[in-house]
Amino acid sequence: MSKLLSILIAAAFATVSVGSFAAEEKKVEKKEEKKAEKKAEKKEEKKADKK
Repeated sequence: MSKLLSILIAAAFATVSVGSFAAEEKKVEKKEEKKAEKKAEKKEEKKADKK
């Protein structure tokens, strides 16, 4: 019985760990998207200023 409990606890920790890594990766992707958007906006502003 204790082996089964140990396996269940290990599985729970593994699930939580994978979930946290996935959440961190989404945050990084959002930050990269925001940086790309800001860069594109700056380019558009420079083009508008040249005209």
